[in-house]
Amino acid sequence: MNFEDTPQEAAFRAKARAWLERNARLRPPGETAPNMLGERESADVIQKAKDWQTKKFDEGWAVLTWPKEYGGQGLGRLEAVVWSQEEAKFDVPPNIYAIGHGMLGPTLMAHGNDEQKNEYIREMARGQVVWCQLFSEPDAGSDLAGLRTSAARDGENWVINGQKIWSTGAHFSDFGMIVTRSDPNAAKHAGLTYFIVDMKAPGVEIQPIKQINGASGFNTVFFSDVRVPDSNRLGGVGDGWRVAITTLMNERVAIGAGGGAGRFRDLLKLARETRRNGRAAIEDSSVRQQLADFYIRSKGLQFTGYRTLSALARGATPGPEGSIGKAVGAPLAQEMASFAMELQGVMGAVDDESVSPQEGLWQEMYLGTPGIRIAGGTDEILKNIIAERVLRLPPEIRVDKDRPFREIPTGSAKK
Repeated sequence: MNFEDTPQEAAFRAKARAWLERNARLRPPGETAPNMLGERESADVIQKAKDWQTKKFDEGWAVLTWPKEYGGQGLGRLEAVVWSQEEAKFDVPPNIYAIGHGMLGPTLMAHGNDEQKNEYIREMARGQVVWCQLFSEPDAGSDLAGLRTSAARDGENWVINGQKIWSTGAHFSDFGMIVTRSDPNAAKHAGLTYFIVDMKAPGVEIQPIKQINGASGFNTVFFSDVRVPDSNRLGGVGDGWRVAITTLMNERVAIGAGGGAGRFRDLLKLARETRRNGRAAIEDSSVRQQLADFYIRSKGLQFTGYRTLSALARGATPGPEGSIGKAVGAPLAQEMASFAMELQGVMGAVDDESVSPQEGLWQEMYLGTPGIRIAGGTDEILKNIIAERVLRLPPEIRVDKDRPFREIPTGSAKK
């Protein structure tokens, strides 16, 4: 694929740039992109993000790849990439819609009925309604099919009981998509059902989790006799795993490189500005060697991502190869953050935006990137997916695959 803009893409880029210049502040060259991890969940930031999304929607710049009937523009993936590249150059509110627009919207389009699509998707695109994903549990993270949150049928409703954890943005979300166990007598992948749930419904309790980097973006969510109408069921009863796979495949693409590749320029700037033995750190040959390694891996991620975009542009759906970006990108982000802390020396221990280099960007990344290696699938899970579904290697032995979920042992057996 030729990665230079075609004449059509160049025209689209110019149009996007012109709109952004009229509606947002362009960051000067060398200015570090703002690090919003510590304040992303504040009410003021969330409202600014909603206002920005609604403005984009009203003027035709929201969810560009979505069909027009759902508020999108019906454009290709490459136009969406061009828009993201240009928007990243401007001082705009953080994106609080990555889950809704990147994962749950496509799931609704693939598995929702006409009533559900008409009710939810357009408002999701407009941004005044925020969505979260309710998958992981204390005993079922990477092994999603081992979840225990139950859904019991009660006439035209379902009653949900259980606990979800690591739910990003649940505390400011209006709706969530939840996978539940509706049949404990079925095999663990076969007894699941997928629902849309109102996050303000009686019985929903949200507890933010304080993270080591000071933010509280993740949450534990408890469900106590939460009643969900059957009209909020997405897909068939017992078909929740198939619906969840659609969400997960889109999640792999949305998470992508995990933030490492996009921060190389910031790391290069830090190496130029940091002093080591009386001279700029970048003059040290060992520093340059490490930077070269990061650059090569970042470019590998970038072009691997372009390959995925090329396939999507031809009409393909996200596949297991999307796991490659995160399997490589998340460790890369962690290594880059660790190296940045080494460059700063004793200043690396100071997490204060007012005095830390680049407003504490690398301190936040150093504390936050270990979690990225868990979110969206651990390193081990991603490697299994790549081995089994991309390379077609023999799968691991799974002794619980066809057993009724109720019969699968839990915990450690007593001696």
